[in-house]
Amino acid sequence: MKKIFITGGAGYVGSQLVPKLLELGYFVTVLDLMIYGENILPVHENLKTIKGDIRNTELLEKNIPGNEIVLHLACISNDPSFELNPSLGKSINLDAFEPLVKVSLKNDVNRFIYASSSSVYGIKKEKNVTEDMKLEPLTDYSKFKGDCEKILNSYKSDNFITTTIRPSTVCGYAKRQRLDLVVNILTNHAFYNREIKVFGGDQLRPNVHITDMIDSYLAVIDAEPNIVNGEIFNVGFRNQTVNELASDVKKVIGEDVKIVNTKSDDNRSYHVSSEKIKNILGFSTKYTVRDAVLDLQNAFEKKLLTNTFDNEYYYNIKRMNNINLK
Repeated sequence: MKKIFITGGAGYVGSQLVPKLLELGYFVTVLDLMIYGENILPVHENLKTIKGDIRNTELLEKNIPGNEIVLHLACISNDPSFELNPSLGKSINLDAFEPLVKVSLKNDVNRFIYASSSSVYGIKKEKNVTEDMKLEPLTDYSKFKGDCEKILNSYKSDNFITTTIRPSTVCGYAKRQRLDLVVNILTNHAFYNREIKVFGGDQLRPNVHITDMIDSYLAVIDAEPNIVNGEIFNVGFRNQTVNELASDVKKVIGEDVKIVNTKSDDNRSYHVSSEKIKNILGFSTKYTVRDAVLDLQNAFEKKLLTNTFDNEYYYNIKRMNNINLK
């Protein structure tokens, strides 16, 4: 039985990934602050959950030994959340990273997988942005993601397999839901307000269904060490404009949904190629943005998600504001 240590395992992606790993027979240890709820993960004999901070190296030293794989998901996610408290963001997203890598290395972890971001590229003119292109991050959040990639790569060896994933924006339903990501935001407004506000609209936003995101991590975990060591993989479904995303949402939720366009100063536009992970690992996405919208629609209809505009647990920045995390 493989043992895997996951930071941030009670987050949006982790809440779907951990049950899948348990189903596949892994022994999983999750370290998470649990600020978005403490009953997100299942009760399972092969799951150990630790409510704690990745900045606590004593906690890492105590719990990492015996694990073969470390999957590092924990971070202050996305630019607005990061900018709410930049010093907090730096301490978690950058300063805590190298100590985590060192503890992993010292305790004979064989593989370290890092969740970076496709935002590290910044704005590119090229149609397909590939993993070997220069990083031109526009924000500290993105810059620190890139910095961590370099730190991790400097520690790689035949006995310490390092892999970085650069996800597109994740969408769809999860046990720990986020409604502050573009497709999820649009779907929430379409379903309840029958109106979508699109700021700008021509910006490209690559998205990836949460199930595909999970499967990409599994593909890396299952891969032969020599083909993923030191590698970086983009993971995304398709590069669509915000207008196209809004249109997809409307087609699922209902033709009565009104789309209102307004001007925007947000010039961020991402268009990434996911050909490398397809060519090397044979991984291709199976789900579309419309699938994610359908999943959310189903969750809304079944009241799996309630008070969807005001519940702080669905919005990172609201929750962080309220708990005053330091």
